[in-house]
Amino acid sequence: ALGGVGCHLMAVWMGRNTVTISQMGGEGATWLGMAGHSGTQHVFANMGDGTYYHSGLLAIRAAIAAGVNITYKLLYNDAVAMTGGQPVDGPLTVPQITRQIAAEGVEKIVLLADDPEKYGASPGFAESVELRHRDELERTQRELRETKGVTVLVYDQTCAAEKRRRRKRGTFHDPAVRVFINEQVCEGCGDCSAKSNCLAVVPVETEFGRKRAIDQSTCNKDYACVSGFCPSIVTVHGGRLRRGKALQTAGSEFAHLPEPILPALDRPVGLLVAGVGGTGVVTIGALIGMAAHLEGKGVTVLDMTGLAQKGGAVMSHVRLAASQEQLHAPRLATGEADTLLGCDIVVAVSNDALVKTQPGRTRAIVNTGKAITGDFVRNPDHPFPLATMEGQIREAVGDGQADLFDASRLATLLMGHSIGTNLFMLGYAWQKGRVPLSQDALLRAVELNGVAVEDNQAAFLWGRRAAHDPAAVERLVAAAEPVLPTHVLSQNLDEIVARRRAALTDFQDEAYAGRYAALIERVRAAESAFAPDSTRLAEAVARNYFKLLAYKDEYEVARLYGDAEFERTLAATFEGDWRLRFHLAIPLISRSDPNTGMPKKFAYGGWMRTAMRLLAKLKFLRGSAFDPFGRSEERRMERALIGEYEKTVETLLAHLRADNLAAAAEIARLPETVRGFGPIKQRNAAAAKAKRDELLERYRQPTQDSAHAVAA
Repeated sequence: ALGGVGCHLMAVWMGRNTVTISQMGGEGATWLGMAGHSGTQHVFANMGDGTYYHSGLLAIRAAIAAGVNITYKLLYNDAVAMTGGQPVDGPLTVPQITRQIAAEGVEKIVLLADDPEKYGASPGFAESVELRHRDELERTQRELRETKGVTVLVYDQTCAAEKRRRRKRGTFHDPAVRVFINEQVCEGCGDCSAKSNCLAVVPVETEFGRKRAIDQSTCNKDYACVSGFCPSIVTVHGGRLRRGKALQTAGSEFAHLPEPILPALDRPVGLLVAGVGGTGVVTIGALIGMAAHLEGKGVTVLDMTGLAQKGGAVMSHVRLAASQEQLHAPRLATGEADTLLGCDIVVAVSNDALVKTQPGRTRAIVNTGKAITGDFVRNPDHPFPLATMEGQIREAVGDGQADLFDASRLATLLMGHSIGTNLFMLGYAWQKGRVPLSQDALLRAVELNGVAVEDNQAAFLWGRRAAHDPAAVERLVAAAEPVLPTHVLSQNLDEIVARRRAALTDFQDEAYAGRYAALIERVRAAESAFAPDSTRLAEAVARNYFKLLAYKDEYEVARLYGDAEFERTLAATFEGDWRLRFHLAIPLISRSDPNTGMPKKFAYGGWMRTAMRLLAKLKFLRGSAFDPFGRSEERRMERALIGEYEKTVETLLAHLRADNLAAAAEIARLPETVRGFGPIKQRNAAAAKAKRDELLERYRQPTQDSAHAVAA
C-alpha cells in the first residue's frame, strides 16, 4: 500500500507493508510513474475523508486519467481525527462521496461499514455501490486487487479515539458492552493487539508469564480485539464498571491537609507537562491556563502534540508569572522547567523532556505506571525498562528531586478508572508547592471545563492527600486492591516447582505432576554439580516444561473458565446486572475463513458456562483413544512438543559444563515463544523448533568459544 497524509501515515513505520508518503492531494501519485516498470500489477493507496474533501479527489482523478490499476482505501471517519477531532471543512457524506467518484469514472466502489443497517432502504448511494460489513475487508481487498482500473473501497467508521472523546461528553452512543480477557486462559501471544492495534490491550506480568488485559478506562469499544484468535476473550453485556466508592468516601483521616507554600512568582515559573495524547495532558495545561486567568496572573500554554491524538507523545509548556508582561516566549528553553510533571514516564524520559530540566532547579513528579506504546503492539515481548527510566530522571534532576510513583494504579483504585490520573498528578504537584495558583482557581477551572467535574475534583484532592501522606493512601489502596495469586511471583526454585506441581495436578492428576517434578530434580542436581549456587537452568526448565505440559486444550480452557479466580476478577471489575458472551472457534464445528485461513469464531451465550463445567470433568479423556479432540493437528503437535522438550533437556544435561550454562538456559527457555492457539501456535512452534535446532548444533560443540557465542 502507499501512504498519504493523515492517521494512516503511521502505517509506514508500523510494519504494515505501507511505503512512501505524499503531499495532500498526491496520494497514489507516485504509482502513476511506477506502474509500468515495477513488475507489480496493482497497489492500494490510503486516503482520509478530510484529505479527500480538501484535494484528494484530484489524485483519484489523475489515476483514472492515467489508466493505472489502483484501489483507493478511503476512510470516512467523521472527523479530522489526526489533529484533535475537528469536523471536516465542509458538508461531506458517504452517499455524496460515492456519487462523486462514480461520476469521475471509478470502475468499482465497495462500501464497508461497522453498521450497514444504519443506511436504511434508500441511502442515496451511486447505483453501482456494493454495501458490506467491515468484517468483509479481507475478501473485498482481494477482490478489488484483481479488478482492472481505479477502484475505491470506502470504509465508514467513526474514528475510535473520537468515539471515546464524544462518549465522555455524552454526545455519542455508549454501548453497554465491554471486552474482558480471562488472564488464566490467555497465552500472551499478542494476536488481539495485532488484530486491533489498540493501546487499551495492556500487558500483565504473572507467575505464568506475560498475559493480556483490557484497560477499561481507555478502551474505545471498537471490539476489533475480539477477533483475535483466542478463547480467553469474552464480552460483558450490561452492568457497569465497579467504582472505588468506598475509597472515595474514606478521606476523613485527611480532613486537615496543610496548605502548601507556593512559589512567590518573583520570576516566571515553568512547568513541563509530559504524557500521552488522548489521556488529558493538554487539558492539564488548559486548566492551569484558565486558573491563572481567573487570578489575573500571566500565563502562556504551548501544546506540542504531534501524533498525540493517536496516543503519541504530547507536551505542554506552561509558563506562569505575576503579569503577562513578564512572559516573552511560550516555549520552555533548555533547563528552564522548574517542574517536570510526567504523566507518563516514557514521554518524561525523552530527550525533548529531559533537556528542559536542570539539577538544582527542576523537581520531577512522574507517574511510573506502565503505558503501552506502539512497540508493544508490534512486539508482545517488548520490555518496559522502568528501573533504567527512573535512573534517567534522577540523574537529570539531581538527588532527592524526583517523586516517582504509580499514579495510574492509585487513581484507578481510588476513582474506579485511570482517566483521573492526570488530575491526580496535578493535585500532587500543587500540594508539593510546584503550581503557583490557588486551589480555588484550579477547582473552578475544572468546573468551567464541564467534563466529569466531580471525578476530576476528587482526583485532584486524592493527589493532594497522596503528596501529604503517601503511606496512608497506600494503606487504603492496598486494603481494597484485589490481588490474584498469579500476580504474586515466586521467589525461588522451590516455589516455582511447588506452584506448578499443584497446577499440573489440577490440570490432569498427581502422576502427571510427578513426571514434571522428577525432571526438574534431575536438572537441579546436574546444574549444582557444575555451579553449586546456580538454579538458572533448573528455573528455565521448571517454567518452560510446565508450559508445554499444561497446554490449553478444550478441557483446560473449560476448567479455567470455571476457576474461582475468573469469577473474582469479573466481580472486581464489574457490578450490576451483566451477562457474558463467549467468542470461540469450537473444534469439530468451526470452519476456516477462506480469506484468512483462520478458523472462524462465533459468539455463544451464558449457557456455554454450563457446557464448560461438564467438559472440564472429562479431562480424564485427554490424550486417550476416546478423546474427541486429541486427533487434531494442534493437539498432536502439543503432545509431540512435550516429548521433544524432554529429549532436548537430556541433550543439554549430556553436554552441560560450567562455561555453557547460560547457553543451556537460553535453549531451555525457547518454549516461552510457543504461544497462542491454532495456526498462531503452530507458526510459533515451527519458529521455536528452527531456533532450537540451530542453537543445539552450536551447543554440542566442545570448544568454549562456541559455547560463549551461543550465550551471546
